[in-house]
Amino acid sequence: MPGFASRSTHDGSGRSPSSREAFGKWFDVAPGYLNTASIGVPPVDAVSAVRDALERWQRGEDRPSSFEPAIATARAGFAALAGVPVESVACGTTVSQLIGSIAATLRPGARVLVAAEDFTSVTLPFVAQGFDVTAVPLTELVSAVDGHDLVAVSVVQSADGRIADLDGLRACGVPVLLDVSQALGWYPLSLGWADFVVGVAYKWLMAPRGVAWLAVRPDRLDDIVPVAANWFSTNENYGVVLPMAPDARRLDLSPTWFAHTGAAVTLPWLASLDMKEVRDHCVGLADSLLAGLGLPPKGSAIVSLETKREVPRASLRAGRLRLAFHLFNTAEDVDLVLEALA
Repeated sequence: MPGFASRSTHDGSGRSPSSREAFGKWFDVAPGYLNTASIGVPPVDAVSAVRDALERWQRGEDRPSSFEPAIATARAGFAALAGVPVESVACGTTVSQLIGSIAATLRPGARVLVAAEDFTSVTLPFVAQGFDVTAVPLTELVSAVDGHDLVAVSVVQSADGRIADLDGLRACGVPVLLDVSQALGWYPLSLGWADFVVGVAYKWLMAPRGVAWLAVRPDRLDDIVPVAANWFSTNENYGVVLPMAPDARRLDLSPTWFAHTGAAVTLPWLASLDMKEVRDHCVGLADSLLAGLGLPPKGSAIVSLETKREVPRASLRAGRLRLAFHLFNTAEDVDLVLEALA
């Protein structure tokens, strides 16, 4: 597989027998981990960076400003991976919180179109705020946009890995919000055209949970009210009348420091890779599993199977077995699943 080295044994480096190298990073994960769509596995240097930060905290050596380089680095990494300007990116903690801030600025009575099968973090912020939400099958999303004020959808569906029609959405003539949480990190994207792009760090981006980002297309920024304005969106600690940041940083939440520390390692690395090569690696493994089961290829890193058998370190979603292949997976993982399902 491209960018992949076979498992190592103890060689004096401190790595365990299960360590594996993928695309220039080492991962201390045993064969058979196929749950990236739930919780990603970090490279060892990201864990080391977080551990070092925790130890500095323990010794009282850091202050809030100590984390600003990591926050800036992670923000730039998200921008590069999503194909958006870095000035358009705000940091938060969860996708639902960021989508909620977009929902809070919609006009009363706005109509929102979503995919019926989508993850609730995409759909419920609009439902909870009382908007007229229409849910249609993912395949009908583009054809159903007329009369709606916003389309909100995951680029890759969490339950089964199906991929939204991005070309159709780009040309649909209705504002579009995209959740890239199940896409960014394995699927090549260039989303500068989208009105809003949200995503989390802890799945395919392999950073600690506690960071999410929102990219707002520059011409839409003045439409969004900083509903959670705070010291980090002004860089001032005290006062009432303060200048907000001139770009999307005005929408920042106060950052979760240690999560950004890990993200500052994984996102720039991922952004440096040929994402088409990463996609081919992940999709190649997923489709080889489907071929081994006598099923047609799906072209996604996420595989959803109708089976009552369980596979350790995978997940169940919508009553089906969900398997997620990332850059540290190998053909050995495919063989383990085929054996488990035999």
